[in-house]
Amino acid sequence: MIGETISHYKILEKLGEGGMGVVYKAEDTKLKRTVALKFLPPELTRDPEAKQRFIHEAQAASALDYSNICTIYEIDETGDNQLFISMACYGGQNLREKIEKGPLKLEETIDIGIQIAQGLSKAHEKGIVHRDIKPGNILITEDGQVKIVDFGLAKLRGRTKLTKTGTALGTVAYMSPEQSRGKEVDHRTDIWSLGVVLYEMLTGQMPFKGDYEQAVVYSILNEEPEPITNLRSDVPTELQQVMQKAMQKEPTERYASMAELLTDLKSMKKDLQIEDARSLAEKEKPLPSIAVLPFVNMSADPEQEYFCDGMSEELINALTKIENLRVPARTSAFAFKGEKIDVREIGRKLSVATVLEGSVRKAGNRLRIAAQLINVADGYHLWSERFDRELDDVFAIQDEISMAIVNNLKVRLLRDEEEKLVKRHTRDPEAYNLYLKGLYFSFKASPEGMEKVLQYFRKAIDKDPDFALTYTGVANVFLALGIFSLRPTKEILPKAKAALDKALHLDDTLAEAHANAALMAFWIEWDWRAAENHFKKALALNPRLASCRAWYAWYQLAMGRFDKAISELKRAQELDPLMPLWYSQGTGIHLTVGNLDEAMNQFHKAIELDPNFGLAYFHVGRVYFLKGMMEEAISAFKKMLGLTPYPGWAECYLGMIYHLQGKKENAENLLEEIIERKKKTYVSSVCIAILCHELGKLELAYEFYEKAIEERDILMPFIKVHPEHEKHRSDPQFKSLLKKMSLDK
Repeated sequence: MIGETISHYKILEKLGEGGMGVVYKAEDTKLKRTVALKFLPPELTRDPEAKQRFIHEAQAASALDYSNICTIYEIDETGDNQLFISMACYGGQNLREKIEKGPLKLEETIDIGIQIAQGLSKAHEKGIVHRDIKPGNILITEDGQVKIVDFGLAKLRGRTKLTKTGTALGTVAYMSPEQSRGKEVDHRTDIWSLGVVLYEMLTGQMPFKGDYEQAVVYSILNEEPEPITNLRSDVPTELQQVMQKAMQKEPTERYASMAELLTDLKSMKKDLQIEDARSLAEKEKPLPSIAVLPFVNMSADPEQEYFCDGMSEELINALTKIENLRVPARTSAFAFKGEKIDVREIGRKLSVATVLEGSVRKAGNRLRIAAQLINVADGYHLWSERFDRELDDVFAIQDEISMAIVNNLKVRLLRDEEEKLVKRHTRDPEAYNLYLKGLYFSFKASPEGMEKVLQYFRKAIDKDPDFALTYTGVANVFLALGIFSLRPTKEILPKAKAALDKALHLDDTLAEAHANAALMAFWIEWDWRAAENHFKKALALNPRLASCRAWYAWYQLAMGRFDKAISELKRAQELDPLMPLWYSQGTGIHLTVGNLDEAMNQFHKAIELDPNFGLAYFHVGRVYFLKGMMEEAISAFKKMLGLTPYPGWAECYLGMIYHLQGKKENAENLLEEIIERKKKTYVSSVCIAILCHELGKLELAYEFYEKAIEERDILMPFIKVHPEHEKHRSDPQFKSLLKKMSLDK
């Protein structure tokens, strides 16, 4: 046809060919413009009723005057009754060609998704459903603008049966369940198809696969897509949830409208832009920074130390809520307590430009508090003040110190930050005093001493039942007992939950309460969505909450988002650089990801900070185990046994090592010993199950996995990712475990 003139169109070149016809580039000889002509196959025009339906729908599509919809100029027929469409001709490429070069960047995917949703939303408003959304029908112009083409074609060709053309597999792969069954469809079929396109843009592969059309249809009707986070780690949970909601099998469970889906995509784009802007700003200009050192107790009574520590901690907590100020966390700042170290050395170790020092003299109801803000570079005071007040004035003193720091460091407070800075959680000095005692002893208490901590928090609650932070403190104690395997998690769950519910009822803006709620939802309740929501809420309220970042890293690891886990861990270490727990955790995360050298590096950082940090020896033992360095692994696990609880953890690996070394009797005896011990005290059922698996006792292994689910064993969230479980993941019983845990997606 090249060189021929059809009506008033001169055919210039062939642009493409598909199951629905051939597209040519042509010159409109009347209006002197370049157009695209699509000639439909003759079989689609032989049925007068079908032809009339097509013309009617094409006329409606041509009335859609919107930037993301390809403009249709006219529909006409050749002398031999061959139907064709004249439409705008755009430079660029279709989305299929872009995807063939590899998965798209996150930002580009969201931007294209927004434009497709905008075009479809406008079409749906006019009562037009596309019914054939796929990358081949999405054009991307040279300036990045999306143009949706081929409105109305899918309805005509796919009302009651699957297409058998050469491109049918591609079309079938984007069909909604109702469309693939030949049922009546509405705008929600386009929502499904857009979900499929988003998935393909991000991964380069289809969510529903098969070697032939009916196999693809079976997958669409009966299977769930592989979780996108298994295929790439930078996809936000929100985007994963958008695709899941768009691709629900039942239309009623999808988005009610394309406009709703569009709103969610725009929200994600805004969040990404804010995050990118924040990252760029942090790279270009270092933030003002300050380390709040523990205030020195100048009182005659040494037991007043709790009050001094509490003053420092309250100032740290207040200052961390300021977005444009970097404040190392409590653990790092308190690492210098009682040490005679030059402020320049402290500044170097904590990477801060200023240091706040202070002292407290407390006698009865009288306070004398001195504070000085010091410039690390030269050791000079930027500000100093002494406060002689009554105990009732302690809140006002904290406010004055906080505002003095902000003013002297010339920190610009963002909206609502001044209110957060001087927020008072109680007006009762005695309740506050009891809270500070509980806080002080919680950092020093042995497992047995936790009851004393609870007593202080409960006394504070008696004094002020509306003091939300004390309920958070109570929940924190119970969660610590469960997470560190000191009490059965089923026992502590209702107590922690009751305290957190009360805290959040009193004050939903407490970042610490949301962090603990996230911890509980993740490690004990196994409610992954609730955990994610609470983590995000906590970090939105206080982005510099180092402990929350660290726990969020564990969550990301369990969900298989390895890059995000490492990113959150790194952020926790930046916020609290002298906390050995975060480097011990880094050992565990990096070994899971397979970065064994970095895992060793993280271990050395942990024991440099605390040579007796038992958990670090557990994780490095696992590293040695994976490296095949069994004697070193045995040494590490035995060292861990003398330093920290976690009943059953080290014994599990020692048993596996004995078995691999051919010492089967030793391994069997150790298994029997820990099973017997479990009858009297708490021992991790997951660890027993791992050892049973290694010894070939599969039935017994799954008995203990079931016990682990019943007991809410804190190791269960990681069975999907920990290398110790890798050889069992193809086992149907193990897959069943993952399904029970909702970790099979």
